[in-house]
Amino acid sequence: MEDPWINLEILIRDALEKTSDALLSFQNSEGVWAGELSSSALSTATAIVALELMGRSASGTESDLRECIEKGRRWLAGNANPDGGWGDTVKSRSNVSTTTLAWAALGMGPGDPQTLTATERAEIWLRGRAGSLEPERLASHILERYGTDRTFSAPILTHCALAGRLGNGLAAWRHVIPLPFELAALPAQWFGALRLPVVSYALPALIAIGYCRHFHAPSSNPLIRLIRSGVTQKVFRVLDSIQPTNGGFLEAIPLTSFVVMSLAGSGMAAHPVARRGVQFILDSVQPDGSWKIDTNLSTFVTSLAAHALSGIDGGLSEAQRGRIQDWLLRQQYRRRHPYTNAAPGGWAWTPLPGGVPDADDTSGALVALKAMQTDAQPLIDSAKAAVVWLLNLQNSDGGVPTFCRGWGKLPFDRSSADITAHALRGWAAWKGSMDSQTRGRVSLAMKRAAGFLERTQEPQGSWYPLWFGNEFEADEINRVYGTSRVLLALAETRFSPGALKTGAHWLINVQRPDGGWNGGNGSGPSSTEETALALECLCAIAQSHPELGTDLAVPVRRGLARLLASVADGSWTDPAPIGFYFAKLWYYEKLYPVVFTVAALARAAQLHLTHPQLLRTPP
Repeated sequence: MEDPWINLEILIRDALEKTSDALLSFQNSEGVWAGELSSSALSTATAIVALELMGRSASGTESDLRECIEKGRRWLAGNANPDGGWGDTVKSRSNVSTTTLAWAALGMGPGDPQTLTATERAEIWLRGRAGSLEPERLASHILERYGTDRTFSAPILTHCALAGRLGNGLAAWRHVIPLPFELAALPAQWFGALRLPVVSYALPALIAIGYCRHFHAPSSNPLIRLIRSGVTQKVFRVLDSIQPTNGGFLEAIPLTSFVVMSLAGSGMAAHPVARRGVQFILDSVQPDGSWKIDTNLSTFVTSLAAHALSGIDGGLSEAQRGRIQDWLLRQQYRRRHPYTNAAPGGWAWTPLPGGVPDADDTSGALVALKAMQTDAQPLIDSAKAAVVWLLNLQNSDGGVPTFCRGWGKLPFDRSSADITAHALRGWAAWKGSMDSQTRGRVSLAMKRAAGFLERTQEPQGSWYPLWFGNEFEADEINRVYGTSRVLLALAETRFSPGALKTGAHWLINVQRPDGGWNGGNGSGPSSTEETALALECLCAIAQSHPELGTDLAVPVRRGLARLLASVADGSWTDPAPIGFYFAKLWYYEKLYPVVFTVAALARAAQLHLTHPQLLRTPP
C-alpha cells in the first residue's frame, strides 16, 4: 500500500484548499468576518434578572419584557448539564458561579415543572460544592473563589441578593461586599494609583453595584455615608458619560445586566442608563431565548483570518485585501476613548459602540495589515499611531497589559505573556517602516518585552496566558496557548533563543499520544485549536532555528498528521470552550478552529518548501 506521506505536499495543499475555502465562506457582505460566539448560561441568567427587575418597576414595560424573560428561563432550564449545574457554555463543565446565577434567576419566576426540576437539581449540585445553601456559606464560597478581586464576586452576590437568594432585608445585603463607588467621582487619571478593588473595565459595575449596596445597606460610618450620598449625582453622570450609544457596556451582556439590575433594584429603573441598558439586552437576545457573552469579536477574528489567509499564495485577492484593509483602518480609534481614557491609535475587539481599544486587538490588526503587504502612506501613518499607542501602554516591567498602563496586579490590568508576545510581533512587523526616532523606541521596547518574557517563563519552560484557558487543567490555565503565542513571537523576532529552546521542549513534552495538544498537563482531550496553535509555532521555530530541526521533526510530523486527520474526518470545525472572557468566563468561538487550522497548515506548507527533510519520514 502506498504511504500517504510520500504525497505530503498534495495532502497539505488539499487540506489548505478545503480549510481556506471554508474560512472564506464565512465572510460577510463587508468582506470581513463577524464570527459566532457561544450562547452563555451566565449571560442568560443575568439578563433574566435585569429584565425581571425592570419589569417589576414602575416603568410600565412588564408586558413587553415577560415573553423574553420566560423564553430565557426555558432555555436555562433546558440547557442544564446532566449533573444539575451549568457551565458558561453548553460544552462547559458546571461551575459554582454560573450555577449560582442560574439558580437565582430561575427562582424569581413562576414554578413550571421544568423550571422546578432544574432548580431542585441545581440546589443538590450547589450543596455538594458549597456545602450549604445558607446565605453565609454560599457567599463565603463565592468570595473564596475570587479572592481579593471583587470584579465578579460582588456582582454575583448582588445578583443573588436582588433575586432573594441571600435572605430578606438588611441581612441579605450584609453578604455583599461594599464597593467604593464614590471614587469614580475622582479624575480618571487617578484610578491606577487608587488600586481599586475591581479592574479597569469594571468601572460601570463599581458605580452601579456600589450604589445599590449603599442604597440597601449604608455604611455604619456617618462620614462615609455623607460622602457617598454627596457624590451620587456626580458619579451617575460619570456612568452616563461612559455608556456606549447602544447601551451595552463593552458589548457585554453580563456587565450591562449587572448595571441594569443594580439600578432597577435601587429605585432607579427610570434612569437613562438603565433604559438604554435594557434596550441593549432586548436587542441582543438570540432566537432561542439565550444571550451570548458578548455581541461579537469581529475585529479580532478578522485580523486572525486575514493574517492566516495572507500566508497562502493566492489566499486573498488584491480586491479582498483592499476591502479588509479599508475596513480595519475604519475601526481604528481616532479620538480619546471616554471609557478607559485611552489615547487615539488602538483597536478594539469589535467595531460596535461598546468596544474599547486594547493591546491584543491593536497588535492583531498591525500584524494582519502588514501581512496583506500594502505600503500606502495612509496605512503607514495609521500603523505608526498604533505602534506608538502600544509603546505608551508598555508597563515599567517591560510587559504589556490589556487596557490601561500601570493599573495594578488584578487580572486584565497586569502585564501578561500572551499580550506582550503579540505586541512584540506588532512592533516587529512595522519597525522597518517607522522614522528613526520611533524605530529607536521600538527597539528598546522590544528588548524590554523580551526581558519580561524571559523573567515570566515558568521553570518547566511554559508561559501562561490571560485570555485563554482550559477547563481540564487543575488551575484552568492554558499553557499550550500561552507558550505557543510566546514561541511564535520569539521565533519571528529571534529574541531569547535560550527561552525559546526551553519553551519548545516543554511544548514537545506535553504533546498528546494522538499527536495533538490540549491545555498542557490536564486530562482533557486534544482540541483543534490547541493542536493548530502548537503546530504553527513549532513550524515557525523549525524555519527560524534550523539547529532545532532534529528535536522538532517528529513532533511536527505527528501534529501535522493529527490536524490533517481532523480535516479529513470533518471534526476540525468543532470549537472547544477555550476562550476566557472577563472575570474568567468561558466561551467558544465558531471561527477559532477554522482560523487556527488555516494558519497552521499555511506554516506547514512553508516549512515543507524550505525544509522538506523535516517532514520526509512518516510519523
